Amino acid sequence: MRLKVRSLWRSVKDDLRVEFVSQRLTSYGGLELFSRYFRKVNLVVRLRGALAAIPSDYGSARLALLVVALLYVGARRLEHLRYLVGDPLVARVCGLARLPTARTMSNWLKQFTQATLAPLVELNHDLVVETLAACRVPRLTIDVDGTVVCTGAKVQWAFRGFNPHHRKHLSYYPLLAHVAQTGHILRIKNRPGNVHDSKQAVAFVREVIDSVRAGLGRTLPLEFRMDAAFFQRDLLRLLAARGCAYAIKVGYWSWLPLKQLAAERREWSPLAPGVTGFEHRLRIPQWNLDVRVMIYRKHVQHESRKNFQLDLFTPDDGHFEYYAVATNMSLGLPALFAFVCGRGAQEKTLAELKGEFALDVVPTNHYGANSAWQQLSVLAHNLFRNFQLDTGAEPKRRSRKRTYAYLLPSLRTFRFLVIARAGRVTRVNGRNVLRLAHNPSIEQLYERLQHALAA
Repeated sequence: MRLKVRSLWRSVKDDLRVEFVSQRLTSYGGLELFSRYFRKVNLVVRLRGALAAIPSDYGSARLALLVVALLYVGARRLEHLRYLVGDPLVARVCGLARLPTARTMSNWLKQFTQATLAPLVELNHDLVVETLAACRVPRLTIDVDGTVVCTGAKVQWAFRGFNPHHRKHLSYYPLLAHVAQTGHILRIKNRPGNVHDSKQAVAFVREVIDSVRAGLGRTLPLEFRMDAAFFQRDLLRLLAARGCAYAIKVGYWSWLPLKQLAAERREWSPLAPGVTGFEHRLRIPQWNLDVRVMIYRKHVQHESRKNFQLDLFTPDDGHFEYYAVATNMSLGLPALFAFVCGRGAQEKTLAELKGEFALDVVPTNHYGANSAWQQLSVLAHNLFRNFQLDTGAEPKRRSRKRTYAYLLPSLRTFRFLVIARAGRVTRVNGRNVLRLAHNPSIEQLYERLQHALAA
């Protein structure tokens, strides 16, 4: 049907008068879908058990759900709670008739200690393992790395440490274990900002291995990817003793002959466009270890701190960035290079954790409270991943990089499409009904999600 051009326009002659009235209106109609999912997985009961040691008149399980809802709607700080007062869906998803103030939430978070936080850590882990078991992944690829969280000047256990962009800022340095296939965070451990990246890494990795095998069985192959900071003797021995595959970057340190090996090499095998490499059996007498090392170089058009060109060859050969990776895997050089490159996918998850789930927010000056906030941020992230996988996430083609096995939209996209939908809660035939504006695309999306949740 042909429409007149004039029918596509609308004239606007005056400003709308803004009025605030007491009505059962919501800006986040999509929270009802999460409310149904939380009831389906019995989340409130499980949170009540994990937070039994933290008293509150509101109920600690409900306050934890409030933090999750806070992050889903796009709020990042406790002070943003006051802007959600009066929204019936926010109150409904956490089971509260009255939202607490920011000070109440801050005082509640400050009750957490390392001992009382442990059950929440285990709940986070159990929720991930249950979903991984349902997905039946053939192997589990785990990326272990630390990330910097800048803090204020009066925050407990915040020190100046490794932060190349803000060297004088105090910070935390939490350690995370990321599941490459689904984007879950298996475990997070908060640390002061002045520790080395590998500090407490051996105990951390041991806990990850034991807990994963307790939940998924000992036959599931485990693969670990880490950067050069984790190339430590105790960690290598732990992974070898537990039968785990690994690919860990190796630094060009003076006590290792990597630079000499690269200088003496004349034949480099092509691995990818612009990338060549070779493998070598490296003997480390200081550690009494013998490891397989892949040394590769990438041709670049610039000089960098990773560039050893002038020390190795003549400047006429161009510029190269050199890397080395220690591994016990049987992959060929091209496949191993792709596997190592897949580690970069975790940066997308970390960016989303900080940008959408407020992992980089420091709500109080109390170390236990800030550690609890990080656990709740990861809980919200893992629940969102579980929701996507349980409602029919589309599988992706397998890749040698061992990255995401499913197409998983970001929370920002999902918030726009599903969560941030204005609606009215009305009473029809004695039942509450959520009425949204008519939109065929959104209606089709909601029907698909509701059908998946009812299955």
